[in-house]
Amino acid sequence: MAELLEENPGAEIERLAAEHRRYSQRLEELMSKPYLSAEEQLEEVRMKKLKLHAKDLISALEHRAAAMA
Repeated sequence: MAELLEENPGAEIERLAAEHRRYSQRLEELMSKPYLSAEEQLEEVRMKKLKLHAKDLISALEHRAAAMA
């Protein structure tokens, strides 16, 4: 969890939130297609994992910031 050692948790949360939004937008694009190629299917799985990871990091940072307050 080296990512959680950021000195400014607010800035890191904003960065992660922006990543989360990008992943979500790309997932929406992929899900709007009637058919996904094999590469797009792999990308969809990858985007879902990255989106979840970003959400988990945001939650951990928020929890840490609340504990320090």
